[in-house]
Amino acid sequence: MANTSYQPRLQTKYRNEVVANLQKKFNYKSVMQVPRLTKICLNQGINGAVGDKKLVDVAVDEMTRIAGQKAIATLSKKDISNFKLRKHMPIGARVTLRGVNMYEFLDRLIAVSLPRVRDFKGVSEKAFDGRGNYTMGITEQIIFPEIDIDKVTKITGMDITFVTTAQTNEEAYELLKEMGMPFKNIKKDQQ
Repeated sequence: MANTSYQPRLQTKYRNEVVANLQKKFNYKSVMQVPRLTKICLNQGINGAVGDKKLVDVAVDEMTRIAGQKAIATLSKKDISNFKLRKHMPIGARVTLRGVNMYEFLDRLIAVSLPRVRDFKGVSEKAFDGRGNYTMGITEQIIFPEIDIDKVTKITGMDITFVTTAQTNEEAYELLKEMGMPFKNIKKDQQ
């Protein structure tokens, strides 16, 4: 039987530290007002998927390894003759993480994957959408330790969207910063 008392490290950190810090900073009256991460969406469009169906299968397999949860193929919504694209053709892969899987993925992303990016100076703080969500792009899937570099046939990127309950960009920024997201201007804050 599975251990039901297991909690990811970042989930414990959120409950014990982040909630209190955000409550102090934004003067929330209730703990329920404190923004929280609800889901992380990974999305990957496959260049050349129209000509080679195996590329989508490889992408789904890689995305499943990265996320630790089964990914699914995304299908085109309409016909586009210039791209030789038909409706309902597989053209990408996606997975949505919630709960334990979400916190585990975020922990691995911050602690292991992002430091493996070449010339990494932090993630941009300009990618918020105004409603408390943050999207970042990754150019190479090989930064994830789950991917075996020798077996990679094509370098592909992906978009990672962090969906929060924050009402403003500032609240979402502070939430992700408290969780450990390495934003570019952290050095300015420490001086």
